[in-house]
Amino acid sequence: MAKNVWGFGRVPGFAPFVFGGRNRFFESGEVRLAVLSLLSEAPKHGYQLMKEMRERSNGAYRASAGSVYPTLQQLEDEELIASDQEQGRRVYHLTKAGKRELEKEAPAVREIWERAEECSDWGGFVRPDTMGLWGHMTALMKSAFKASTRASGSGGGYAQAERVREVLDRARRELERL
Repeated sequence: MAKNVWGFGRVPGFAPFVFGGRNRFFESGEVRLAVLSLLSEAPKHGYQLMKEMRERSNGAYRASAGSVYPTLQQLEDEELIASDQEQGRRVYHLTKAGKRELEKEAPAVREIWERAEECSDWGGFVRPDTMGLWGHMTALMKSAFKASTRASGSGGGYAQAERVREVLDRARRELERL
């Protein structure tokens, strides 16, 4: 099982980068692998690649032209992909060397798409109108952790932790009723 940045095993449906556990959706070199992977399925042009990355992460990652097109140029320079003009667009496809590179990096590619799948529960909620809530949710989590930690240091750990759980459950139920 892959580890997230805190060292814990993966938790299904939890997108650690959303809460600051990761700095970015793709780490160094991963956009390159994602592009190779998508091109292994079928030839695509740049916009199709950007759209598919957004769809696979359910909107949690939105590729930009500034990340995709330089990556395509780099992959072409490395002769891992080639391009053809089709209906006025540049369409990219894997070369034999690209297929070998993708086979060599199969575990990393698998992890990228597993992470994207984990975002499927979160991507629909990460919109401009909900982004203002992240700070409030983080503050709530921090307060809950502080309250639990204070109690464990003073000897009332279990009872205080139970009170924190009750408060959080009450808040969750109230939000679900909205």
